[in-house]
Amino acid sequence: MTASASAAASVNRDSVAAARHLARWLGLAATPTFAIMALLTAALGGGAADMLCSAGQGSVLVGMLPMYLLMSAFHSAAWLRLIAERRRGGER
Repeated sequence: MTASASAAASVNRDSVAAARHLARWLGLAATPTFAIMALLTAALGGGAADMLCSAGQGSVLVGMLPMYLLMSAFHSAAWLRLIAERRRGGER
């Protein structure tokens, strides 16, 4: 019974490590994804999505383009963390 509990704990640790690794890569994927969406929106126009987001027409943050740029900025923490880790690793 101890061996199966130990194996289960090992599998659980592996699952947690895999989930953390996946979450890290998803965090890194968010910034360029939103940046690409902002570029495409700027190049192709927002279309129907911009019409839905233009209800508050007095604001600078109207439409999909500013929303994608803001989302890209908000999700940049993962990239900043990665850069900081690499710089710390290079100093040693």
